[in-house]
Amino acid sequence: MTASIKTSSKKSQPSTVDAANSTLSFEQAATELEAIVQQMELGNLALDDSFNAYKRGAELLQICQASLSNVEQQVRILTDANKLGVFSVDNA
Repeated sequence: MTASIKTSSKKSQPSTVDAANSTLSFEQAATELEAIVQQMELGNLALDDSFNAYKRGAELLQICQASLSNVEQQVRILTDANKLGVFSVDNA
């Protein structure tokens, strides 16, 4: 019982994320990445399938890292602008 793994047929640089992949949310990418990890941990994939799963996992990891980096930058901007701080009743 193996689930199919989505792979891109076109070759791209490891640092490039395809336009189709960029529409994935962090949660979608993380969920798909978890499924790939589970499949690979079972050890039932053929060599080519394992390699394709690894490549897809690397793409998904890039999506997750980019999403986290973007949110981290937004939090820094808000924090630096003093828009996030300790809530007190006096500020309400």
